[in-house]
Amino acid sequence: MAVPTSTGQVSSTSDADSTKLEPQPVQETMPSAQPGPQPTDASNSSPKRGLRFWLIFLAVGCALFLSPLELTSVSTALPSIVRDLGGDNFIWITSSYTLASTAILPMSGGIAQIFGRRPAMLLALGLFSLGSALCGSAKSIPWLIGARTVQGMGGGGILSISNIIISDLVPLKERGAISGVLGLVWALAAALGPLIGGAFTKGGQWRWLFYMNLPICGVAFALVLLLLKLPTPPGNLTDKLKRMDWIGNGIVIASSTAVVIALTWGGATFPWSSFRVLVPLIVGLAGIVGFGFYEALVAKEPIMPFSLLTNRTSLSGYVQTFINPVVMLSVIYYLPAYFQACKGASPLRSGVETFGLSMTLGPVVILCGWSVTKLAKYRPQAWFGWVVLIIGTGLLSTVDAETSLAHSIGYSALISIGGGTVYAITYFPVLAPLQVSQNAYALAFFAFCRSFAGVWGVTIGGTILQNELSKRLPASFAQSALNGGSADIAYSLIPIIQQLEEPLRTQVRDAFADSIIRVWQTMIGIAGIGLLSSVFMKEVAMHKKVDQDWALKEKERKAAEAESDSV
Repeated sequence: MAVPTSTGQVSSTSDADSTKLEPQPVQETMPSAQPGPQPTDASNSSPKRGLRFWLIFLAVGCALFLSPLELTSVSTALPSIVRDLGGDNFIWITSSYTLASTAILPMSGGIAQIFGRRPAMLLALGLFSLGSALCGSAKSIPWLIGARTVQGMGGGGILSISNIIISDLVPLKERGAISGVLGLVWALAAALGPLIGGAFTKGGQWRWLFYMNLPICGVAFALVLLLLKLPTPPGNLTDKLKRMDWIGNGIVIASSTAVVIALTWGGATFPWSSFRVLVPLIVGLAGIVGFGFYEALVAKEPIMPFSLLTNRTSLSGYVQTFINPVVMLSVIYYLPAYFQACKGASPLRSGVETFGLSMTLGPVVILCGWSVTKLAKYRPQAWFGWVVLIIGTGLLSTVDAETSLAHSIGYSALISIGGGTVYAITYFPVLAPLQVSQNAYALAFFAFCRSFAGVWGVTIGGTILQNELSKRLPASFAQSALNGGSADIAYSLIPIIQQLEEPLRTQVRDAFADSIIRVWQTMIGIAGIGLLSSVFMKEVAMHKKVDQDWALKEKERKAAEAESDSV
């Protein structure tokens, strides 16, 4: 059996993705006319998928369900958690999870490549389980923040390694439908999170938000341990630890942490002009740039090989992967704020009114994944998604305090169609031009771009909303009601709007609606950048084989085929 290499070299650079995809007979391998990378040591046909494969898929689905469920449910329960535990710095209950899950993502690819997929996934599940147990038993806010950090490390690893495992088992050309189902799992968990969080909070049982993860983790852990018998790279623990790019990991973890801290503090804890915000932001961004140079020029076994970005199709895919969450997370985060401030909705009611956004996403992801499998193309879907996303944000920018709910909900559903399409598609231009041996590093960086972008989406929207409100609110009201101005003016304002007397209430509602319109207008421009970046990708033939260095062991493959034949 071939030993997995730490990196793979792309056979050509920018010209590697310049050939249009042509229909090919099923029995043919990728011809030399298609200069994209060749699979390594692949068999002539994809193995049949029997019960063992689907149980592994179930394990990956269970694991993937955990992270979005946790992220969205805890935010709903925050007021009750803070009331029970007391203390300050409650913002870090959510921020610590986001920070840890983002910082660990580049490292997860190296762990999966050097130690193997199964140990990497078991480690991620173990960390998530440990963090969940510690969160459920927390006695103070600092305890909970530390436990959420551990949990976030596991959650980030789960997101990255789940995609890596699927890439080992399913060729890229056939992966559209499988990825669509996993996208539906993610969307379903994100939609259910606020409802589950509200239900547990209403019963005073917020600790079960964390404890309920343990049986799910247990099922996923057992299935991965028993069934995921992928090859394990040779070597002892000491040799494998020496192969890890510790300097590169340290740079990216420290830099991304500094940026997330600055974005979390900016405009909420400290003014954006404060040195406490500017210093970590500048140092963090400089560190991320330095990380790129270090990986390209110095690292022996880089966690982000520079070859990932040397063809324009993969580069375009990564840019789109970053831009889409900036737009989508700003809408997901601030649309409920609009419903609460301008329509008088309760937090639970605003969650229901955003169902047009959340529940549309899953079916769209499945349909897009299916279309990629059937058509063997991804560019038309990407262009469709960006155009619809731009139209949706444009229509949302016309919504004011008097706009009907039907219009605002319908526009948000349109945004979900566009954003969900792009969400499902960017995976393919990233991977198609690269060798299958680069999947682990490519997908870890892919997950990092997506996660890191979400922080920027929330921050950009929040900064615009804060600045616009400070200009549009009646000056006397802002000074008296908010004690001379609160850093978190938007969320300090929402609970008291419905208690105001007329005409002040209408003035404040109009100021909020006009301010949030500026957020949507900004997102139109950002989505336009996404559309522009999609023009540069080519339609590269997608791999028909998997990397045999990481395929199921021979006896496991034969068992899967026997199970499939018996069915």
